[in-house]
Amino acid sequence: MTQHDTRDTKLGTGSVEGFLPLLVFAGMALLPLVEFAGRFGVIGKIAGSSVIVQHLTLWIAFLGAALAARSNRLLALSTATLLPQWFQPRSRVLTAAIGAAVTAALSWASLEMVRIDREAGEIVALGIPVWVATAIMPVGFAAIALRLIWHAAAGWRGRLLAALGLALPAVISFMPELQGPECRAVGIAVLLLATVLGLPIFATLGGLALVLFWAAGVPLAAVPVATYQLSASPMLPAIPLFTLAGYILAEGGASQRLVRVFQALVGWMPGGLAIVTVVIFAFFTSFTGASGVAILSLGGLLLPVLVKSGYPERFSIGLVTSSGSIGLLFPPSLAVILYGVYSQTPIDTLFIGGLLPGFMLVLMVAAWGVRQGVKTGAGRQRFQPKEAAAAVWGEHWQWLPSLVVHARWRGALKVLRSGADWELLLPLVVLVGVFGGFMTLVETAALTVVYALVVEAFVYQDLSIRKDLPRVVIECATLVGGVLIILGTAMGFTNYLIDAGVPAAFLEWIKGHIQSPLMFLLALNVFLLVVGCMMDIYSAILIVVPLIAPIGAAYGIHPVHLGIIFLTNLELGYITPPVGMNLFLSAYRFNRPVVEIIRSTLPFLLIRVFGVLLITYVPFISLGLLHFLGR
Repeated sequence: MTQHDTRDTKLGTGSVEGFLPLLVFAGMALLPLVEFAGRFGVIGKIAGSSVIVQHLTLWIAFLGAALAARSNRLLALSTATLLPQWFQPRSRVLTAAIGAAVTAALSWASLEMVRIDREAGEIVALGIPVWVATAIMPVGFAAIALRLIWHAAAGWRGRLLAALGLALPAVISFMPELQGPECRAVGIAVLLLATVLGLPIFATLGGLALVLFWAAGVPLAAVPVATYQLSASPMLPAIPLFTLAGYILAEGGASQRLVRVFQALVGWMPGGLAIVTVVIFAFFTSFTGASGVAILSLGGLLLPVLVKSGYPERFSIGLVTSSGSIGLLFPPSLAVILYGVYSQTPIDTLFIGGLLPGFMLVLMVAAWGVRQGVKTGAGRQRFQPKEAAAAVWGEHWQWLPSLVVHARWRGALKVLRSGADWELLLPLVVLVGVFGGFMTLVETAALTVVYALVVEAFVYQDLSIRKDLPRVVIECATLVGGVLIILGTAMGFTNYLIDAGVPAAFLEWIKGHIQSPLMFLLALNVFLLVVGCMMDIYSAILIVVPLIAPIGAAYGIHPVHLGIIFLTNLELGYITPPVGMNLFLSAYRFNRPVVEIIRSTLPFLLIRVFGVLLITYVPFISLGLLHFLGR
């Protein structure tokens, strides 16, 4: 779950920390488009632009993580919410001290890596030294450490206690006798206990990597070296870019226009508004990549509309909460991209494989909404072709006369922004770019950002470049940084596990105890459901995928089918009690007790469980479209 503290959440965009993400994102969006245009000879190429974008992703990871730490929104397990009220302040001080110790050690190790890079004198591109690109790592880790201490308590006594963690790495470095297996076990136990108490997941993974490498006598710089592998992934920049496009759409008036469109098109059906809710959430979740964003931004818009139309409040809350994670299989979901990158499964095949399961889950939840609409007689509206056309196209047929005949520029611009067709075309832009073979995934993501910005800022004029865009970029960087910092520290932990042969040993153990592929899939469903309700999907991808991918291959499970099983289970985990992330976000957004939210989502949970079982045991749902396309 995402830690969130209402203190200190606003950041002035005039500060360096507020301006840098804007500058980095601008480079990440423009350089791929320059690369695309250069391939066709439209403009000159920039040598090494793709490598620069990859290193800018490293920068956005650490800038965003520092922002997430500033507003106390680093990703952690949901289990901390179950602690007794009197113990929670003490657990915050303890986890802050341990987190500060881990991040201080990571900062020191990163500084050593930067020193080595500077002595080596290697170049990224355009004369930019590698050490300049990696210098953000020690700075970012140090900023996170200080902010963990600051948020440990409201007073200086608690903060000073948390600050004692900064001295721990130095003390341990002078005690080589602590490299024994007993001390390694103690270190792992402390980190796991702190994780249950609320230690950010990145600190858990980074701390485990540090403890294991230290015990093995390997220099601690091996951990940041593995983190630097972020900049070696050519696909990873697509994650922050697609997420930024989703934030721009959410900040603009896209939600209101799309609600109008789908109400006009399906509002005449029984349960039409419920269908609209599911489709709108699926659309925005696929772009923002985070169900929490959709619930927090769209919940306040759609819940009153549902209740006013005659749907019971409990049903409406359950529908909104459940729908918040239902679009994670659709392009350009960053969960799918991250799974593809980390499991080395082609991302385009994962998106194709996720289309039928994604539509099936949408239809199942929407069907329950239709049933509720029939049962309660919730408000329906008569289908009006003129309203449907106006919602989609507006009055675009008047654009040319307004511009040419009447010479009314303002009137012509008003006509252009009278419908939602500009936003409805955006999925087509993504699909053509990704699957048409015209652009790389990163170039498509960059085009999506520019398209969304032009549409929201200049066509509809719902987004101010000067007033709104910096704030949107900071919010996006905060989310992306919280995810990518986990990916970075997980690299070190994963490298150790691979070097130690842990996945291979785990595979042999599973094969020795579970003979049937069907039993393996059942056990996998139960395991992933538990994982999904306790941690966010991105952390789960980084921790679990290296373990289950070779096991799935050993049982002959198609990698795309395994990926869809994994993603749908984790998607379901968002609404699985007692600690599913969306349950707490809805409780926060709608000011309701968590128990009430859980009751409202139970019917949707059962529907989604049935859907996940169908996807698991009927491989054709995930693979049928791939077979049809000959992939």
